[in-house]
Amino acid sequence: MADSGGFELVKRVATAVVLVPVVLFLVLRAPVWVLAAFAALVVVLATREFLSLSQHYHVRPFFSATYVYNGVYFAALAIAGGIEKPLLSTAGFVYSTAFAAALAPFIFLTVGMTCGSLREALPAAAVSTLAFTYIALPVGFLVQLRQQWAGAFYLFYLLLVVWAGDILAYFIGRALGRHSMSPRVSPKKTWEGAAASLFASLSVGALIFDHAREISQFFLSLHLIQPRDGMFSLEKPSLWPIVALSGAVNLAAQLGDLLESLIKRGAEVKDSGALLPGHGGMLDRIDALLFAAPVLWYYAAVRVLA
Repeated sequence: MADSGGFELVKRVATAVVLVPVVLFLVLRAPVWVLAAFAALVVVLATREFLSLSQHYHVRPFFSATYVYNGVYFAALAIAGGIEKPLLSTAGFVYSTAFAAALAPFIFLTVGMTCGSLREALPAAAVSTLAFTYIALPVGFLVQLRQQWAGAFYLFYLLLVVWAGDILAYFIGRALGRHSMSPRVSPKKTWEGAAASLFASLSVGALIFDHAREISQFFLSLHLIQPRDGMFSLEKPSLWPIVALSGAVNLAAQLGDLLESLIKRGAEVKDSGALLPGHGGMLDRIDALLFAAPVLWYYAAVRVLA
């Protein structure tokens, strides 16, 4: 068992070594339309896993219709991001996203009219709507966050805060975890691991903002960001608001992880898929971001509008 655990760790680290540089390059350097296209691919893969999980609940989901609806949403983001504007309107994004979320159940219920048994229409439409609001919308927030002022810096912060919390929770939970958080939902998650995760996110978040100018200047010198994508203020931000933000992001990430475990536990499967060695499926990899991204987006949007 120890050898098996060690092999899983090696696969987990190897996958991260390959993916992390690619993700960081896309977040920092890629044009928004490229980021939107990559995000759409991630959403399609995660959506496929989510719809497959729903079949374990005896639901026959609308695979094609859900792919199309999510794809159209990201096509709109890519087109908006490709237009040469200094900033994709946050208000425009909110209006469009709210309309898409409100429209989704009506679209999928309409598709449900084609079901052989009308008893299948409501569960299938509900799952497809949830696939949009649970997966596509939060990833859409990530894309729009990239378009806000200092957007690349915020995404860099988000990824490192979430990853740091995830890594420390994994190791501390395995080594010192004794008190289970939710035995029915995720037996391996412990309060010790959760506390370690929060500590890691608070520490990393505070360090990133404390050295925001230096980090931004470093990325700028490597031509990885444009000036509008970094933080170059001579005045350092206040510590406690950043601590509070990092704590909120971490708690949102941990809840997102736990909720995906709930879905898998109900479906009686270990992973959402097998796409990423050592990590499971795409949904397993992004579950923490699905709630953390909207939290950070809201903070950044309020700062822009303030």
